[in-house]
Amino acid sequence: MKAVLFEKFQETPKLVTLPDPTPAPHGVVLRVAATGVCRSDWHGWMGHDSDIELPHVPGHELAGVVEAVGRDVTRWKVGDKVTVPFICGCGACPECHAGHQQVCLHQEQPGFTHWGSFAEYVALHQADLNLVALPEGMDFATAASLGCRFATSFRAVIDQGQVRAGQWVAVHGCGGVGLSAVMIAAAAGANVIGVDLDPAKLQLARDLGASAVINGREADVPGAIREITRGGAHVSLDALGHPVTMTNSILCLRPRGKHVQVGLMLGEHAAPAIPMPKIVGQEIEILGSHGMQAHRYGAMLDMVASGKVDPSRLVGQQISLAEAPEALMAMDRFQSVGATVITRF
Repeated sequence: MKAVLFEKFQETPKLVTLPDPTPAPHGVVLRVAATGVCRSDWHGWMGHDSDIELPHVPGHELAGVVEAVGRDVTRWKVGDKVTVPFICGCGACPECHAGHQQVCLHQEQPGFTHWGSFAEYVALHQADLNLVALPEGMDFATAASLGCRFATSFRAVIDQGQVRAGQWVAVHGCGGVGLSAVMIAAAAGANVIGVDLDPAKLQLARDLGASAVINGREADVPGAIREITRGGAHVSLDALGHPVTMTNSILCLRPRGKHVQVGLMLGEHAAPAIPMPKIVGQEIEILGSHGMQAHRYGAMLDMVASGKVDPSRLVGQQISLAEAPEALMAMDRFQSVGATVITRF
């Protein structure tokens, strides 16, 4: 198979030919039809993820067609069109038994714990637990975003933030995760404020349902949000993962508000200073949010089917596998409007 491989962290990945994967007894092999280029992949390439062993094939938000099935798999067959959460549960630990596969104690992640989807084929584990069937009519590029950005945002807004109609929700960072959060929170009836440095992304946030937008280059972000909301946001999400956006998210909240940390903070940003006096004095809740379980996809897909949200609007540039190395390396210095997706292999 053709695949993108890097042999050292922070060195240019190469397009190479590798042996095709074979399915584990409990797994499947997917022919990849689309896979997103995500900032988490950049973190992996930088060496920020201890799970990665070199040489490595990145890629974790994907959709495709089942090509081969392990002998113990009962729910899937060759030809099925599927996606998968980027966190695959083991099915045997206490967290999996409680339905919390997103924090599985023995989780596996394509593109991190094993070779991922920047390739023509990818092996996926515990298929009966982790795979999700694609709805009829959903294209692969849209489906690829469900496994990471859109599903991550759905859990952050609906399950962790517990956003309700009429609340004020601030979203800091209007990349793929942030724009997904804007769309989902607006669909839930919230008044959404999008924050970014890029006017084009802010305009898209408005188009996707934001009631207001703030350019972080031009404003005191927490102060502007407190003014717009007359006291602060009820829920605020750091959808980027940076000390500035995290701090702004906490400081923009009203008393007893919720901060949801969605963007990864790794490397030099792994231990940021936190405004603890605000958290203690105003009883602020700090919540992490990391992926979403396969069994929760039904609620998300019902929202898509109803027309309340349209994840296809978040698909940006579609590129070839050969263009993936440059797109990966550029993730931290440039992010296109919408999600960049590899659709040509």
